Amino acid sequence: MSLLQRLQARANHLKRETVALYLAYRDPRVPLIAKLVALSVAVYAFSPIDLIPDFIPVLGYLDDLILLPLGIALAIKLIPPEVMAECRARAAQMDAEGKFDGRAGALIVIALWAVAVLFVVHLLRG
Repeated sequence: MSLLQRLQARANHLKRETVALYLAYRDPRVPLIAKLVALSVAVYAFSPIDLIPDFIPVLGYLDDLILLPLGIALAIKLIPPEVMAECRARAAQMDAEGKFDGRAGALIVIALWAVAVLFVVHLLRG
């Protein structure tokens, strides 16, 4: 397997894990702290705005290569294993059926960022 194929497989795995975290966030069996971590990771993963912009050489990809996997790992540790297994299975099924392409999530995140920016502008003008 070439390096590009391995990277694509890893990216697909992270996408499915992020979808599984989102599904776990919605599960009533998941503790509140796990829900907050899972939601934060899912929102950050689908957000078009990065903590460190990607155009900054090397550092720009550190958040995607280090912070995101660490956040996913933390969320997975906080979620009951049986719930995570069910959510992974549902995420794999959704991926196979093409039901989750990330556009809806990205639109929601963009809308949230827009509301946050408008709120800050409102506060600064106040």
